[in-house]
Amino acid sequence: MTRVVSLVPSLTEAVAVTLPGALVGATDWCSHPAGLDVVRVGGTKNPQTGKVAALGPDLVIANEEENRAADLDALRAAGVEVLVTEVRGVPQAFRELARVLSACGAATRPRWLDEAEAAWSAPPAPGYRTTAVVPVWRRPWTVLGRDTFAGDVLARLGVDHLYARHAERYPRVPVEELRAAAPGLVVLPDEPYRFTAGDGPEAFPRLPCALVSGRHLTWYGPSLAEAPRVLGRALRAARR
Repeated sequence: MTRVVSLVPSLTEAVAVTLPGALVGATDWCSHPAGLDVVRVGGTKNPQTGKVAALGPDLVIANEEENRAADLDALRAAGVEVLVTEVRGVPQAFRELARVLSACGAATRPRWLDEAEAAWSAPPAPGYRTTAVVPVWRRPWTVLGRDTFAGDVLARLGVDHLYARHAERYPRVPVEELRAAAPGLVVLPDEPYRFTAGDGPEAFPRLPCALVSGRHLTWYGPSLAEAPRVLGRALRAARR
């Protein structure tokens, strides 16, 4: 069996569910599936590359946005094969997942991947479209900008975020400017920053706020199968 180290939480879940036993290492942030028992190799932005190499993986799977090029170069210099994904939208996520799973040794497409594609072929009808700002961090406030997977997910659910044409993918924008943009909705995920009912909505008085699952908004893996339903429900509740 191919020995795999994953530096991307969503890919960790995809490989663990599809190829039990293939993963020998994962980051500290790889929280799914629950109870995953593999060697932890640090964070996505600061993996312990020596520890990764010492595991003797046949393949390390990474992402061009989640992981730093310098770390991936260090792994290659140590003789480790690295597969780097690029995911900027939902269709691309399906293609990259199929590529990763094949590289990790999957002989056939997993059922969950077919179910996820089917779910996104006809996501819940939003009723009407609305605009949004989508903070992913505060101190400083940082929002979704251009060309992001999460932005495409929201667009397919009837939510057009206002910084989709910004020059940066994750621009820092003062909260005063976010409020002045007068979005129809503020979407607050619980990762990477953990927005909660008591931490986030108070910054946007009189604007409807949707607290959503960051895993369903930003992960590309088995969670994609239920993401349209889970996110759609949260968005509809906030828009009433």
